[in-house]
Amino acid sequence: MKVLTPAVISGSPYEIGYALGSLARPVMDAYMLQSVAWQAVSRWRGHAFVRDLRQAAESAFPDHVEEIEGMAAGMGWSAEDVFLWNCRGELIHNAPDGCTTLAAWSPDERFIAHNEDGDPYLRDQCELVDIRPTGKPGFVSFYYPGSLPGHTFAVSRAGLVQAINNLRIRKPAVGVPRMVLTRAVLDVASLDAAIRVLDGLPRASGFHHTLGCVGDPRLLSIEATVQRCSVTEVTRLCGHTNHLVHVGCDNEEQIITESSRDRQTRLDEILPGLSNIGGLNLLQVLSDKASKGLPIYRDDPADPDDENTLATALFVIQETGVEFEVRQQGELRFRRFVPQESRARTGS
Repeated sequence: MKVLTPAVISGSPYEIGYALGSLARPVMDAYMLQSVAWQAVSRWRGHAFVRDLRQAAESAFPDHVEEIEGMAAGMGWSAEDVFLWNCRGELIHNAPDGCTTLAAWSPDERFIAHNEDGDPYLRDQCELVDIRPTGKPGFVSFYYPGSLPGHTFAVSRAGLVQAINNLRIRKPAVGVPRMVLTRAVLDVASLDAAIRVLDGLPRASGFHHTLGCVGDPRLLSIEATVQRCSVTEVTRLCGHTNHLVHVGCDNEEQIITESSRDRQTRLDEILPGLSNIGGLNLLQVLSDKASKGLPIYRDDPADPDDENTLATALFVIQETGVEFEVRQQGELRFRRFVPQESRARTGS
């Protein structure tokens, strides 16, 4: 298996998108040809709801719509189709993007660990990208071909860490698509600014965001959905899978798959007994396959959600930056210390 070496991409939003599209181009047609999700999403071409989503995205974050347009050009696809694909969570509600995230707090360090679960076809087809936008902090992110970076896991040069869990919200609404929101979070330089992004705009569907930042003692678990933006602070250790669990979530209709329920149940069994907080212990939890139900670490070709664990990330938030590593199939593929840059730290 290849070592993950981030592709460095800089420039204007369109230039960044074009380079992302060029990375995706060799695999995109075959990826979409086998994707049941794309078959369902593509039926929304020309729909008024999609036009409304695009208008909301352009109004709030025109740069990121421009990135999508550049991505389409780099892939040789239509901009409409690439926008559709980046709205899959709003259009089909049961998109094949899973994930399990852990957050752990200690006085000296904070940890975010994450299993990125997605279409098994993408095993060894995803990239790390090092995005350096003009005038913004920039970030290193796991990149699904054809999707805006940010909806997986990432760390920015402002010291902000974000890991995302899919939520399957049954009733989307006109608002900013969730993948555009996650991309926008990577442009800000503080947890409070990230909350303003997620809570200050109408949301079209929903994601769970685990957030931490250098220089801020908090770790945040945020369920940002159509109906509400619920922000809770992690006091020691918590885990989240792919359905709403915060207090007060009962009124929002969602799909809870068997895998998501089993993984959350298993976390609730394991985490209270985890006496020592540290990266190795968190990675051990994410590799767990001992559940009586469907496992946390997912490598079954017959997974009922059509998802396998494509990568496991560990972020250690320290005083001056973030230690970031990525494993695939249990083997270390990438490690880097990302310092918090003083120029980025002064951003919004």
